[in-house]
Amino acid sequence: MDYRNRLMTRIGILHDNSRRRLSWAALLFLLPCLVMGRLAYADDGISHWDKSFLISAIESDNTEIRASEMALQKSGNADVKGFAQKMIDAHQKTLADLKSLASQKGVDAPSDPSLAQRAKIDLLGKLSGASFDQHYASMIGVSAHRDAVKLFQSADKKSKDADIKQFAANTLPTLQSHLAMANDLKSKVAGEK
Repeated sequence: MDYRNRLMTRIGILHDNSRRRLSWAALLFLLPCLVMGRLAYADDGISHWDKSFLISAIESDNTEIRASEMALQKSGNADVKGFAQKMIDAHQKTLADLKSLASQKGVDAPSDPSLAQRAKIDLLGKLSGASFDQHYASMIGVSAHRDAVKLFQSADKKSKDADIKQFAANTLPTLQSHLAMANDLKSKVAGEK
C-alpha cells in the first residue's frame, strides 16, 4: 500500500472492505466543506461582541443587586439605604429583561457577578460604618455605573443585533441617571467619619 492509501486508511476514508478510494482532490474538497459546515452549524446567529455585551451587562446587574442588598444590611445611612433600594429595584427589572433577551439570542445568562466584581463585593463585606458607605458609593455607585454607561454606549454604537442595540439605547438614560445619583451620594458620604 502506498503512503497515500495508508494515510487515508488511518483517517478512516479508505475502508478495506469496500476498497473505495478517494483522491487527494476529493479529500481537499471535502475537508473544507466539513469544517465550514461545522462552523455554520455552531454559529448561533449573534456576534461575539453582542454575546459578550449580554454577559457583561448581566454580570453588572448581578453586582449592583448583591452589593446593594449588602448596603441595606450594613449601612446605617438613610441616603445609602435609599440609593441601594432604588438600585435593587431598577437592576432587578433590567436583569429580568436582559435574561429574557439573552435567552432569545441563545446566550446562557450568568447567575453571578464576574470574578473581579465578586472581589469588590467581598471587599465591601469586610468594611463597616462610614468606610463601607464611602466604598459602596464609590465602587458600586460611581465606578460600576460609569463602566455600565460606557458598555451600553458601546452597544448602542457597535451592536450588530437590532434588539440589543434598541435595548442598550433604551436603558442608557436610566444608567446615566443612576450615575448622577451615585455622584451625589458619593459627595454626601465623603465627609462621614
